[in-house]
Amino acid sequence: MTALPAPGKKKLGLVIDLDTCVGCHACAVSCKEWNAGGIAGPLTDERPYGKDPSGVWFNRVHSYEVAATGDQPATTLHFPRSCLHCETPACVTVCPTGASFKRAEDGIVLVDEDKCIGCKLCSWACPYGAREYSAVEGVMKKCTLCVDRIYNESIPEAQRQPACVQACPTRARHFGDLGDPDSDVSRLVAERGGVPLMPELGYAPVNRYLPQRPRRAGPSGEADAPAAERLDTTQLNPLLRWLDRALSR
Repeated sequence: MTALPAPGKKKLGLVIDLDTCVGCHACAVSCKEWNAGGIAGPLTDERPYGKDPSGVWFNRVHSYEVAATGDQPATTLHFPRSCLHCETPACVTVCPTGASFKRAEDGIVLVDEDKCIGCKLCSWACPYGAREYSAVEGVMKKCTLCVDRIYNESIPEAQRQPACVQACPTRARHFGDLGDPDSDVSRLVAERGGVPLMPELGYAPVNRYLPQRPRRAGPSGEADAPAAERLDTTQLNPLLRWLDRALSR
């Protein structure tokens, strides 16, 4: 089994704002476009125009109707899902060949496809459903945080972000060093009460989710503009646990 490197100070990851995500799937499409030609490419599609299409997607967006509770009206939650680049990733420790590994210098979890034997142990170990199996190539694939883009000095510095962050039209996705308490993303998490996904599992995911703000009902009874007060973040993880159960069915 694969050993984890000593933890580093730098923890690159994503902060996703569930309040401003509109479920447009621009993140998923831009991710597919960039990575189809990058170090993780190709991202294969099987029967893309048939009745049962399948393929490899590093980003997926799930939409759920959240029932009204108390004085909160019913609303729609769009939940983007991708690798969380955990500090102690189960996918790395179960890998029998060392194909799955975590970089000490920035915390990104990657797959060495030359070592991968397609046993799928990592996908079974990951509680977040973040691993993708390419039946065409017989190997596992996953989000790389666009490692071939964020360090690419041949493109403008402003564009050295994951493709999903660059493409988001509502700026619901943010990228940076979550190991630095003074970084923009860390301050955003502190201000909005950002939370990890199911921290009780013990894998210490690096990515954070910013909860939806409370809504007030408009004249029609539907959700209106956000209320000024902040949502109690303890309400978020029970919902995310429910989402995880739903996704695993």
